[in-house]
Amino acid sequence: MPADSRLSHPLLRRLAATLARVPGAPADHDGSPARAAVTVTLRPGPAESVELLLIRRAEREGDPWSGQVALPGGRWSPNDASLLQTALRETWEETGIDLAHVGLVLGTLDELRPRTATLPAIIITPVVVTLDVAAPLVLSDEVADAFWVSLEVLQDPARTRESQVHSRGATWRVPSFVLGEHVVWGLTERILRQLLARLG
Repeated sequence: MPADSRLSHPLLRRLAATLARVPGAPADHDGSPARAAVTVTLRPGPAESVELLLIRRAEREGDPWSGQVALPGGRWSPNDASLLQTALRETWEETGIDLAHVGLVLGTLDELRPRTATLPAIIITPVVVTLDVAAPLVLSDEVADAFWVSLEVLQDPARTRESQVHSRGATWRVPSFVLGEHVVWGLTERILRQLLARLG
């Protein structure tokens, strides 16, 4: 049987093996929190790199993550058979990338819950997916921007710093990745730290 071309990059093969050996850990379910799932979408990039898809959420009244850099995804719907389906559906709706057809699911990272009491009680499941085809972005009105970033950039210590951010009427000093004009913090920053740790 031929090897899957979506695992042609050695880093992606190593990540797939790591996630198969040590799948993501479930979060504590006390309090009947809502459920959501996001995709950590990876692809081989130029010069032997691997790239990650990030989005910037549109400014929306009442959305606690309004305007923030995030991973594609959203809340579980009763029509979803699983949280995996939630992650793939939401990614398709937000970015136009149909990972159910062009992606290969590598596994999951540890589930997370918000650390701030003012945020909704919710558990986020990060699903790691890779693809190897050109996938044009078709953004929904929930997404203001989308871009690919090299994992080498995320691994650069110069990109990690404490940033001052304004959210939900307050100012916070938070751990972050700084990617040009984009500041990645909060749940997304925590998920990306997990990913880099899994990559060693």
